[in-house]
Amino acid sequence: MNIDKFKQQHVEILDAIAVLRALVQAGTSLHAAEISQKIIAMSSIVKLHLAVEDKTLYPALAASPDLKLARMSQHYKEEMKGIAGSYLAFAAKWNSPRLLTEQPELFRDEANSVLKTLYDRMKKEDREFYPAIEAGNS
Repeated sequence: MNIDKFKQQHVEILDAIAVLRALVQAGTSLHAAEISQKIIAMSSIVKLHLAVEDKTLYPALAASPDLKLARMSQHYKEEMKGIAGSYLAFAAKWNSPRLLTEQPELFRDEANSVLKTLYDRMKKEDREFYPAIEAGNS
């Protein structure tokens, strides 16, 4: 299974998180429009990534003769449900410049929590899950 597209989407999402971080550090209220636009753009990538994982990656791995990989895939799939739900709720809430301007501290607190969780998960996939998939393909 070729997972290059998944890896590329991780790079795009991690880059978006870095841009959001820089914008927030430069001033949430001052950059509210840019932050909301970046959240909307990043959400498109995240939603696509999640959909393809659910429709292609996880089912293929569940059918793998490699039982360790199949179990790992199931664990990652289950774990991602909570992470995805939290991120999607965050993105739906904070895609408006008005709310960002009105509640910059609340946004910062929620962003620190939700985006750190998403970041950590993608780094774990890059470090553990994707290499296991690639090893199973060889």
